[in-house]
Amino acid sequence: MGIFFRNRKLNKVKHFDEEILLDEKKDRRLTPDVPSDRRTNIDRRGSDDGNYDSFEELIHERKAGIRYVASFPVKIIVYKNGVKKQTFTMDSIDVSETGILLKTADLEEVSAIENGDHVKLIFEVPEGSMPEGHEVKFSIAATLARVMEAGFYYQLGFSFAEDLGEYLRKRKDRYVFISSAVLLFFISFVIVLMRSKSFIYFKFHKVLYLYSIMTAGFLLTRYIFGAFYKPVPIDPNFTPTVTLIIPCFNEETWIQRTVVSCVNQNYPPECLQVIIVDDCSTDNSVQKVNDIIDRIRKENPYFDEERLFCLVQEENAGKRAALVRGIDVADGELIIFVDSDSFLDPYAVRNLVQPFKDPKMGGVAGRTDVANTYTNALTKMQSVRYYIAFRIMKAAEGLFDAVTCLSGPLSCYRKSILLEKKDEWINQKFLGQKATFGDDRSMTNMVLKEYRTTYQDTAFCSTIVPSNYKSFLTQQMRWKRSWIRESLMAGAFMWKKEPYAAIVFYIGLMVPILAPVVVIYNLLYVPLTQHIFPTTFLVGLLLMSLMMSAAQLLLRKSSTWFFGFLFCVYYEAILLWQMPIAWFTFWKSTWGTRMTPSDVAAMEKKEKRKRKKEGKDKADIKKETGDIEEEGQLH
Repeated sequence: MGIFFRNRKLNKVKHFDEEILLDEKKDRRLTPDVPSDRRTNIDRRGSDDGNYDSFEELIHERKAGIRYVASFPVKIIVYKNGVKKQTFTMDSIDVSETGILLKTADLEEVSAIENGDHVKLIFEVPEGSMPEGHEVKFSIAATLARVMEAGFYYQLGFSFAEDLGEYLRKRKDRYVFISSAVLLFFISFVIVLMRSKSFIYFKFHKVLYLYSIMTAGFLLTRYIFGAFYKPVPIDPNFTPTVTLIIPCFNEETWIQRTVVSCVNQNYPPECLQVIIVDDCSTDNSVQKVNDIIDRIRKENPYFDEERLFCLVQEENAGKRAALVRGIDVADGELIIFVDSDSFLDPYAVRNLVQPFKDPKMGGVAGRTDVANTYTNALTKMQSVRYYIAFRIMKAAEGLFDAVTCLSGPLSCYRKSILLEKKDEWINQKFLGQKATFGDDRSMTNMVLKEYRTTYQDTAFCSTIVPSNYKSFLTQQMRWKRSWIRESLMAGAFMWKKEPYAAIVFYIGLMVPILAPVVVIYNLLYVPLTQHIFPTTFLVGLLLMSLMMSAAQLLLRKSSTWFFGFLFCVYYEAILLWQMPIAWFTFWKSTWGTRMTPSDVAAMEKKEKRKRKKEGKDKADIKKETGDIEEEGQLH
C-alpha cells in the first residue's frame, strides 16, 4: 500500500483548459467508428460487426477496447512455477478494460517477466483516468502480450486475466449494489413512516403537511418509476436520415472535439449530415471549425460539402436563430440538436433515433453526463445531479412519454414538427420580452402539446459544466427563470396528458416554488415562535439527500456518490434562495454567461443610466459649488 500513497502525486490526469477530462488514446484516424470498408478499432481486435449477436454486444466490445492515457505506478509480482520470484514497479502509459501498457528502462526487469509463468499487477486508478466506478485498487493476474523498444526504454503490453469490468462485478460491485440497495430501501421506508405522521397530524396544519406529503410522494414515485424504465432496443434496420445541428458562439476550446464526435458515429454515413452554425463568434471558433472539417474530409470522402459544412451568421442573433437557420437547410427527416461543448458517444445517434419508430413520437432526449466530473467538488456535485436528473427523473417521465425538457446537449425532433413550430419558437415573447434562453424547454412544450416525448438512456453524451461558482450560479438563475416561464405555459395543457404525468407535473411545479417559504417556516418561524427544534424537518432533508447519493451508488457505483448529499445541502443553503429572485425576474431575457443581443442591450442600458447619474452628480456638484461661491460673495 505504501507505494501508492507515496506516489499519489504522480497519478496525473490530463487537463483541458483547466478542466480534467478522460483522456482517450488517439486513434490514427479522426473517425474510426464511421462504418466503411476500412478496418475499425474492433476489426483490429479480431472481429467485425457481423460476428456479434446484437449491437449491445458490439458496443460492449468497443468500450472494452478504449485505451485511456495513464500515468500511475503499477506494482508487478513475477511468478515462476507458482512461486513468487521478483517484485518491482513500472509506470503506466495507457490502460483499458482488457489490458495495460507499461514502460521500463531496465532490461533485467523485462527478462524476468519474459522468463516467468505469469504476473500479478497491483495498481490504483486515479480519479479521472478511467470511467466512473474504476477509481479503486486492483490486484489482478495478467500475461505478457508484447514487448517493444521505444527509444531509451521498453514498452510492455499486458492482457488481464479478466477484464476490469468483470473484476469489479465480482469483487466490488455486487457488495456496493447490495449495500446501496439496502440503504435505499431503508431510507424509503423511514420516509414513508415519517410521512404517515403527516396524515395523522394533517388536520392541525393542512398546508404544511400537504406539502410534506406531496414532496415525499413526488420524489418516491420518481425513483420507483425510474426503476421500471427501459430504453428502446436497437433495430439495426431502422436508420432514418438525420441532421445534427451544432450552434456555436465563442467555443474555440471545445468545438473541434464536438464536431468530431458528431461525425464519428456508428451510423450509415449516407444517412448522416452535420451542420455547424456559428452565431458571429468573436474568437477563433470559425477557423477551428473549418480546420477540423478539412481534416475530416481528407480522411472520409462521405462527408463532402453537403454532408458536413459550417454556416456563419451575419450578426449575433442568438441560439434559436442559429438553430432555425440549420433547420432550414437540413436534409434529414430527424433533427438532432447538440450543444457546442457536448461530446457524443459513437452510438448516440443510432440509439437516439430508435423511439421514432413510433409515428406519434415527436421528440427524444438523450442522457447527458458531465465530462469534467473530476475537476473539483462543484463539478462532482453536478455529475451526481445530472445522472439522477436523467436516469431517474427523465426516465420516470419517459415511461409515460411525457418528458418535459428535451435537454440542449442532446435532443432529437422530427423535422416536420420543427418546421411547423419554428416561427412561433424564434419569435416567442413572454410579458412583452423576447425569449432568448430556455430554448430546449420552449421547443419541448411546443412538441409535447401535440405529440409524445420520451427519454433514451442508451443515447448519451458528455458536456462541460461550470467549474467556478460564479458561472454556475449565473447558469442556475437562467435555468430557474426559463423553468418558471415554460412551466407556467406547460400548465395550460399538461392536464390533458396521462393522469400520473399530469399530477406529478403540477406537484413538481408547486414544490420548488413553495420550498423557500416552507424552509423559512420550519427553520425560523417555528423555532422562534414555538421554541421547537425542527428535528423532523432536518431529518427529512437528510433522508432526501441521502436518497440521491444512494441511487448514484446503486446505479453507477462511483466514488462521487457522497457529492449527491453535498449537492442537496448546497441546494438548500444557496440555490433554493435563487427561486424567490427568479419569481420576480423570470421575464428577463439576458443570459449572463454570454453576450447575446439582450445582454448587450442590458449592458448599454446600464451604462446609459450610469452616465446619466454621473452627469446628474456633476450638475449637483456644480450647483453646490456655485451656491457656495455666491454665499461667499454675499458675505
